[in-house]
Amino acid sequence: MSDPTIDGTSTPSVDEGDIAADFIEEFLDIADLDGDLEISVTNGRSYISVTAEGESNLAVLSAPETVNALQELTRLAVQSKTGEFSRLILDVDGSRQQRLRELERLVDSAIAQLDSGAETAELPAMSSYERKLVHDVVADRGFVSHSFGEGRDRHTVVTRS
Repeated sequence: MSDPTIDGTSTPSVDEGDIAADFIEEFLDIADLDGDLEISVTNGRSYISVTAEGESNLAVLSAPETVNALQELTRLAVQSKTGEFSRLILDVDGSRQQRLRELERLVDSAIAQLDSGAETAELPAMSSYERKLVHDVVADRGFVSHSFGEGRDRHTVVTRS
């Protein structure tokens, strides 16, 4: 369950990370994959990182689609235990950093379109977490971004102002 903070927002309980870690550990055991888990909470969101030292078969799970699917399964496992929606983020073998680099390239391409005379540059639909990362990258580059659309079609548009 989430505990409200002083400012009225909710923070994930310690149990959310523990529940997620237990689920992922069991998944790794069933799949006969090696991995070490680290749990952290940043900005009210639980982060679970799965890493491995040296030679590891963990790379089979690090494809973006696979990480997203495992993340959704883990969120459902947490929700079934806590009764509350989970926004946890899963990273497998550096997959989130790799995705951030891909998003940075998308933003750079959008900025190149603007530099070539376009008034706006649309990025493909992505999750709310990825859109947040994009908004941060766009702002760091000195441009403006807004999200448009609904559900799975929600995407980011980059402009100069």
